[in-house]
Amino acid sequence: MPDRDIDNRSQSSRAPVPGPLAPPTGFLLAFRKPLIVFAHIAAFAASLLFAFLVANNMRFRLDWFVRQYPFLLLFFLSVKLPIFGLFQQYRGWWRYVGMSDLLGILRAALVSTLVIVTIWFAVMLQVPAIRFGLPRGITAISQGIFMADLVGTILLPAALRMIIRLYHEEFRTVEARGLKRFLIVGAGNAGEALLREMLRLPVAQYDVVGFIDDDPVKQGTRIHGVPVLGTVERMAQICQQRSIDEIAIAMPSASHQQLRRVIQVCEGTKIRFRTVPSITDIASGKLRVSQIRDVDINDLLGREEVQLDLDLIEAFARDKTILVSGAGGSIGAEMCRQICQFAPRRLLLIEQAENPLFYAERELHTQFPTVNVEPIVCNITDARRVDEVFAWHRPAVVIHAAAHKHVPLMELNMGEAIKNNVLGTRIVADATDRYGGSHFVMISTDKAVNPTSIMGASKRIAELYIQDLGRTSATQFITVRFGNVLGSEGSVVPIFKKQIAAGGPVTVTHPEMKRYFMTIPEAGQLVLQAASMGQGGEIFVLDMGEPVKIVDLAKELITLSGFRPGHDIEIVFTGTRPGEKLFEELRLAGEDMQRTRHPKIRIWRNIPMDRAALRTGIDTLLDLVERRDYDALPAQIHALVPEYSVGTPLVARASCP
Repeated sequence: MPDRDIDNRSQSSRAPVPGPLAPPTGFLLAFRKPLIVFAHIAAFAASLLFAFLVANNMRFRLDWFVRQYPFLLLFFLSVKLPIFGLFQQYRGWWRYVGMSDLLGILRAALVSTLVIVTIWFAVMLQVPAIRFGLPRGITAISQGIFMADLVGTILLPAALRMIIRLYHEEFRTVEARGLKRFLIVGAGNAGEALLREMLRLPVAQYDVVGFIDDDPVKQGTRIHGVPVLGTVERMAQICQQRSIDEIAIAMPSASHQQLRRVIQVCEGTKIRFRTVPSITDIASGKLRVSQIRDVDINDLLGREEVQLDLDLIEAFARDKTILVSGAGGSIGAEMCRQICQFAPRRLLLIEQAENPLFYAERELHTQFPTVNVEPIVCNITDARRVDEVFAWHRPAVVIHAAAHKHVPLMELNMGEAIKNNVLGTRIVADATDRYGGSHFVMISTDKAVNPTSIMGASKRIAELYIQDLGRTSATQFITVRFGNVLGSEGSVVPIFKKQIAAGGPVTVTHPEMKRYFMTIPEAGQLVLQAASMGQGGEIFVLDMGEPVKIVDLAKELITLSGFRPGHDIEIVFTGTRPGEKLFEELRLAGEDMQRTRHPKIRIWRNIPMDRAALRTGIDTLLDLVERRDYDALPAQIHALVPEYSVGTPLVARASCP
């Protein structure tokens, strides 16, 4: 019966047939359509013969078989063959027959029978010239022949298709050695579709042991002969008892929390996790076994799709010259991808590292060939070079993503952190103001909140500078602040993956270390949204969701890689590094936080610093860096950012050049 029926067929009941018994596939494909038409002719002939037998109490008589049957067969074929062709019944791929094919047969059979009955009773029996020309006795045939023929016209073509499908799924399947024992989480439409596709494989690759589903109604039932074994809570026990090798999570509409629950329940098992495509592909029948993929950490930590005000962003970006600094980095490159979707007049890629710039430009030219992309090698601390770029191109919008971001590394290279994050930002911001840019958007970090690191403090000083500059400038200076992004260069995820690939151990600084995470595309989208909403002077704070324990992240990555945390891959705690906090602060509520019309964006309201004191303090700070007086840097930073506290002893910074 059709695809979605629940039956009692067991996957293990396949009777494999050796390859030499397979039919000559090339010959069948070459003459496929004529063979299909011939099969329909045979089915229609058998259907009419069956109808005559039914009308004659299953008694075969030579008189009707010789005189009546041949004439009616020619008449029926002259009607059925073109109508079945009109309903595209000669184009189907029978080994993949499903409900839509059977419904097509039903429609074609009903229409052809209606046409036959109409012509027979309204024309052939009513027009004397035609009626007297009919074979003797044919006008007295039983009307039940037409109804019996309708039943046969539906059942026999459907049976032919189902036999072909059954042949490919049951008898032509060649068992491969060492089948992977497979468990499907989700006994719904997606799970059934995945199992059905697995049953269609010409060479068996999986032994589907069962389904997992929390619905109590489905417990103990079977889908295509495969049982629903239990709930998610019992999954680890079921995997151990039945020696499961792989798990497919067939819940395309499941939330990230539900996916994390599945992974966490299986923690400690040596299993590979897979997932299916989107629910749209499932519903449209496009699901293929080759489309299932490994579950990624983004599936577990990502959030719901961001809803954007596209009209506002388009007005912000379309037909403008836009400059992105740090375009070779993770965030800078993503900002370029997002901007290209809104058809800027020109996109300037500013980057001091030539290889990342080369790859960023190449990717953008491939994905967005109509966008005018111009790569520019430039160090943002080189004031003359920056001025030259701005004087020549005069960008209307500047997305400032260039920064030194690695906390421990910047603790050991304080001067470079100050030069890049403070001096570089000042140079680019001043150039934007000087050459009449309409918007300047600075990418900041949650580490600028009550900073304990040089990196965080330097970003906070940069925030203060552009906020102050925006008070008297025609340019709208905006800051967007958020936490870590998954998969960015130097983040924990790629580091953990490399450690796992090397066999471990995975190093975590502290068991209570927590961080906020969002995906790179989500960060880019929200930055653009905040930038398009800004009026100048705001510090936008993005909603990062709930913080994640780094040790939990490590365990989930190990589990997703098919290993057992603490057994196959050890987790080693190394202690906090210079400048690190156990958790970052990204407050979204309170008197100093203002809501915006976007649910994931807030504005932090703070009292700006006196301009003279701020600029004098920054000049003093840069002078200390120029004179290599690193011992005096923390005190000067504290004068500019009173909430800054030294997170590690100064001896940890002794390697500063």
